[in-house]
Amino acid sequence: MSGIHVDSSPITSTLTTSYAHGTSSSSLLNATVGESLLRTVERWPDREAVIFVKDRVRKTFAQLQQDVDQAAAGLLALGLQKGDRLGMWGPNTYEWILFQFATARAGIILVSVNPAYKVQEAEFALRKSGCKAVVCPSQFNTQDYSGMLTQLCPGIEASAPGDVRSGRLPDLRCVILLDRRQPGMLCFEDVMQAGSSQHMEQLQDLQKKISTDDPINIQFTSGTTGTPKGATLSHHNIVNNAYFVGKRVGYSWNPFNRICLPVPLYHCFGSVGGGMCMAVHGVTAVFPSAGYNGKANLAALESERCTFLYGTPTMFVDMVNQPDLAKYDLSSVHGGIMGGSPAPPELVKKVISVMGIKGLIVAYGTTENSPVTFCPSPKDSVERKSETVGYIMDHVEAKIVDPTSGQVVPLGATGELMTRGYCVMLGYWDDEAKTRESITRSGWYKTGDLATMDAYSYCRIEGRIKDMIIRGGENIYPAEIEQFLHTHPKVKEAQVVGVQDARMGEEICACIRLSDGEECTEEEIKAYCKEHISHFKIPRYVLFVTSYPLTATAKIQKDKLREEAEQQLGLKNDK
Repeated sequence: MSGIHVDSSPITSTLTTSYAHGTSSSSLLNATVGESLLRTVERWPDREAVIFVKDRVRKTFAQLQQDVDQAAAGLLALGLQKGDRLGMWGPNTYEWILFQFATARAGIILVSVNPAYKVQEAEFALRKSGCKAVVCPSQFNTQDYSGMLTQLCPGIEASAPGDVRSGRLPDLRCVILLDRRQPGMLCFEDVMQAGSSQHMEQLQDLQKKISTDDPINIQFTSGTTGTPKGATLSHHNIVNNAYFVGKRVGYSWNPFNRICLPVPLYHCFGSVGGGMCMAVHGVTAVFPSAGYNGKANLAALESERCTFLYGTPTMFVDMVNQPDLAKYDLSSVHGGIMGGSPAPPELVKKVISVMGIKGLIVAYGTTENSPVTFCPSPKDSVERKSETVGYIMDHVEAKIVDPTSGQVVPLGATGELMTRGYCVMLGYWDDEAKTRESITRSGWYKTGDLATMDAYSYCRIEGRIKDMIIRGGENIYPAEIEQFLHTHPKVKEAQVVGVQDARMGEEICACIRLSDGEECTEEEIKAYCKEHISHFKIPRYVLFVTSYPLTATAKIQKDKLREEAEQQLGLKNDK
């Protein structure tokens, strides 16, 4: 057997090899993003759709829909057309959600631009995707967005707003600032007031022409190596992923959930797991602050009586270690999703016990898969919720293959995880070669992740193929050592990288953050390892660090960490 029925947690071990197909009694939805929101608006017009706590913005579904139509008509009035690209560049604000749905309504493709991008990176993303418009605040924290755009569009102050000309960004015509007016740039109010009744009519007519298979979102993957790639997702991709993830975690039978969303909207976890789940299931999305803030999260969980919490492992480490955690009333929080990077079982157990989030799960996905392909049920055992990333999602196929031969491996054996189904992206924007490298002719997406699968389709992620350490010919998976190091009472967080070694090729280096107020030595860590794990997995080097290099989605940049470790250990000159 290769099919696993996934309406609830699988109870019979039907798989005989590492290939699974998630069969389901719920069919795929054939709806656009705009239709999905509209259905929810008609069902619950007065329910709160989004709350931005710090900015004091609260909108019901009816109010959100009204704003969405107004903004969509405004974009048409500015000359944007179906298929044009609009770059959204900034932190978590109401306007981000508003433009996510306004672009979808008008058939315009939303380009999610990392809010931490500097001039060169932003230029690459905007130019690669051919953005005709870009929307951003004038600044946020240390990011001067309007200054960077002025640099990219010399002489913009002299141009007519809506008719920008730039050699560096040849397709760009409109720069829309969210919070003030500047010469040559439009402001948010201009967009909201531009649409006439004629544009509203145009918007209504356009609905018949928007297909569920049209591209709707370009997400630049946080490429920790090389230039970022623009994963292009369709309505069909993200509407269905939001539907089935929500169904798995219980939103479909209890839409009165209130999700606390500290994860960035420019990332799939925020825009699909948050924004799209709100639109498809009618749950309320609560955004504690524009940029990540651990204290603001806890305060929002309490004040807004959130029932669900999203976060990356790093965010959960931060929250669970807040010194005044005990003073917050988290009794309303019964579930949560940890995702974005590998989650150590010890951390999952700690969040369940310390924060009392009984239904916390670890989901697995990739931007290219819209994003989720494996996810447990909140009712699964603590062991399954902490040790695995759950079972196969509805209507998805997955297989684990030997990276060299491409053959499916036996159950329990490690290999590369590959996926196929409605969730696979349309491709990388304007990059046929990279698309062909990652999606096979038969439609399988290569995740680049090493994994194992059991007979119930529960999956464990063993790490990235490129992060695998080859020490003297032995394959070592950093995730396994990291998870072990998390069991040490003094360790707050651990990351393991391979550093160069003349004799062994690579050696293991553990970069450890200690719990507040703790002191520890390299000898202590090594002795602990000797007692519990195989000798070839014991780190040759142990470094104590206070932080890790992160991407804007709070993912740890292993290649940068490796470089820093090699520098600190004086191994740089061996190259």
